[in-house]
Amino acid sequence: MTATIERNTTARTIAPVAETETTRQRAARYVWAGTRIALGWIFLWAFLDKAFGLGHATEAKNAWINGGSPTKGFLTFGAAGPFKGIYNDIAGATWADWLFMVGLAGIGVALILGIGMRIAAAAGALLLVLMWTAVLPPENNPFMDDHLIYAAVLAGLALVGAENTFGLGRAWGNLPIVRKYGWLK
Repeated sequence: MTATIERNTTARTIAPVAETETTRQRAARYVWAGTRIALGWIFLWAFLDKAFGLGHATEAKNAWINGGSPTKGFLTFGAAGPFKGIYNDIAGATWADWLFMVGLAGIGVALILGIGMRIAAAAGALLLVLMWTAVLPPENNPFMDDHLIYAAVLAGLALVGAENTFGLGRAWGNLPIVRKYGWLK
C-alpha cells in the first residue's frame, strides 16, 4: 500500500500543470513576434534594395544584379575609426559581397518566417556588431548606437521563442533534423 501511495504522489508531482496564458503574456508574445518580423524586414529590405537598386539606398545603376558592389561604397568611404584599414581592404571583394548579401537575405527570411532563430539571431548580431565596428566611434554617442541595440533585440528574440507566434517556429522545431540538432532551432 505504501508503494501505491508513493507512486501516485510521484505521478501527481511530475504531471504537467495546465497553465493559462494571461493577457499580458499574450500581448508580449505578439510584441516580440511583431518585432521579429519588423527586424526581419529591415534585413530583407537591405538585401532587396542592394540587389535590385530599388532607389532607396542604392540606385539601379549600382545594383548588385547590374554589377555593382554592395560593400564597396560604404566600406571605402563610410568606414572610420580603428578598423578603417581592414574594411577599406575588403571593400568590393567578391567574397565580402556574397557573404554580406547571403547574410542579409538569410537573416531576413529566417526572422520573417520564424525559422532557424538561433542561427539568425547569432548571425544577425555578428553582422550588426561588425557594422558597428566599421563606424567607431559612433556619430552621436561615445560607443552606443542602433547596431548594438538591434543585436541585443536579436538575442532577446531568440531567448523568448518569438518564432512561435506569427511564424513557423513550432513546425520548424518539430522537424526531425531540428530536434536532433537543437542549434538549428
